[in-house]
Amino acid sequence: MSRFALITQDPDFDHRVRLATAGLPGSIQVFHANFLPSSIDDVFDQLVGEPLEVLVLGPDLRAEDVVNFAAAVDVRFPHVSIAYAAEPTGDLVAAAMRSGIREFIDPTATADALRARLEDAAAAATYRLSAGPALDAAPTGQGRGRVIAVMSPKGGVGKTTIATNIAVGLARSAPMSVVIVDLDLQFGDVASGLMLDPERSVLDAVNGPKDSLSLKTYLAHHSTDLYALCAPRNPADAERITADQVGELVGRLASEFQYVVVDTSPGLGDHVLAVLDEASDAVWVCGMDIPSVRGLKTGLEVLSELHLLPEHRHLVLNMADKRSGLSVQDVEATLGLPVDVVLARSRALPMATNRGVPALQDGPRDRTVKALERLVERFKPTWSESNRRAVHKRVVFQ
Repeated sequence: MSRFALITQDPDFDHRVRLATAGLPGSIQVFHANFLPSSIDDVFDQLVGEPLEVLVLGPDLRAEDVVNFAAAVDVRFPHVSIAYAAEPTGDLVAAAMRSGIREFIDPTATADALRARLEDAAAAATYRLSAGPALDAAPTGQGRGRVIAVMSPKGGVGKTTIATNIAVGLARSAPMSVVIVDLDLQFGDVASGLMLDPERSVLDAVNGPKDSLSLKTYLAHHSTDLYALCAPRNPADAERITADQVGELVGRLASEFQYVVVDTSPGLGDHVLAVLDEASDAVWVCGMDIPSVRGLKTGLEVLSELHLLPEHRHLVLNMADKRSGLSVQDVEATLGLPVDVVLARSRALPMATNRGVPALQDGPRDRTVKALERLVERFKPTWSESNRRAVHKRVVFQ
């Protein structure tokens, strides 16, 4: 099979896709047609060369046919990234989620823009293919995707800002394979942080049908090709959601998405503990003040006693400022842990938050945004365990 395959009869789109893949490893095989066959075998039996990673469906193909064809591909070849050159309207996005279309491509995009999208799609396919056997062998009840819990014992440390930026950053390399869940059920701000006005919320998801197709209908689509499941509008609805329901919901999402980013509520309530029971990663967010540092130290000690610390830890020091009277070394010495990412106090982050456009979506270039990008890299397949161990060997007491 070829690493890339394209089905289109649009000569201009064909030309731009060929230019885009010319700069990437692997070959492309093109089928000149403005229709899709009734059987996917008519395409896959003709592929030669490397294993197929990305199937690109041109703008001249009917949306209804594309959805049906993609669903058949997703059943037999779930690792393949299916990219459709079309405008992602609301109805089409909902159908795409159900069928397995993982990426929408602007039909007028330049070759350079196409190259970046196809490279990300190929990387996501490679990850799914390599992780498939190991994930399939996971014990019953464990989700297949990576569950990233963004946490802090105290509020006001920028947890939601960091969670939304992690989700946006991951969606660049895994479009339509990332979901962010707002489990600050009373006062969650993920919807405003992403400028979304969702019709449904976590309350609907935990009380609705349990099949995967129904679950996806509760998600809101964001322009960066990620999905969001937002907190209820009414804070009183938080009382109608149990910890068991939260744990089940996170597990179900992890079986459908490569990344599940969870913005938790401050503290260590039952809902937070249910998330930690499912989490593969915990991002601990700490402010540069004594109450925040002490609160985190106590929280980590409690969770250690409960054996609820996820396998991977990422400690983020937010709003770092030398004028605060504390240093990074002071924080590390108090916690007995190294700080993994330092986010300096910045004008870019609060401005982006107030606009409802995460900094990693908007692209302002300052050192804090670059540090956010380094945080996102820690969750990608390219971040190896040796990298992680090397960071944690750093001397804490100085």
